[in-house]
Amino acid sequence: SFLPSPTTPSQQAGMSVDHQREPCPHRIIDDVGGAFGMGAFGGGMWLFGKGCYNAPANFRLRGGLEAVRTGAPRTGGSFAVWGGLFSTFDCTLVALRKKEDPWNSIAAGALTGGVLQLRQGARAAAKSAAFGGVLLALIEGIGIVVTRVAAPNAAPPIADVAPVDVAPAPSPPDSAQGGGGGGGGGGGFFGGLFGGGSKEEDTTPPAMPDFSNT
Repeated sequence: SFLPSPTTPSQQAGMSVDHQREPCPHRIIDDVGGAFGMGAFGGGMWLFGKGCYNAPANFRLRGGLEAVRTGAPRTGGSFAVWGGLFSTFDCTLVALRKKEDPWNSIAAGALTGGVLQLRQGARAAAKSAAFGGVLLALIEGIGIVVTRVAAPNAAPPIADVAPVDVAPAPSPPDSAQGGGGGGGGGGGFFGGLFGGGSKEEDTTPPAMPDFSNT
């Protein structure tokens, strides 16, 4: 069964999911419809021009429309068969390999080309398989290149820088120590400038003059 089931972390490690395409088996129906529309539209345009060119002068438009009516469904059907086989092989390889990568598409293209030419013989089938594989390899390669060019540039990794030991900054001198070693804490900054320490004030009152001898 190709129905998607919840995946465990171990399965997710080996299986990448392409979110741009439908999951299997819905992918088969989607590719069949898309291939039919592409073949019918593209083939219809070609057949319309060819029918107008080959029709008589007075019946150009009618000849082109008649060519589209008869040939466009056949061309769309051929494209639908190719798309259906390709998606079937692609889903089978996804289920067998448990991963989704460009190799599945390349192998599916080779298998589709070989199967469609089996009625023509082994040699024709081998040539068609090689052509289908090379064609899908080119398509996948161009898609990878376009995706990488269109994707934004990733930021460069930041290199690990070893921590640098920074020496501590020297502490400023203590201004409270003053200039004199034995002075008290009252000198401060000015005590160091004007002579080393604080001076004690003389608090003895002056002697009174003696007026008894006059």
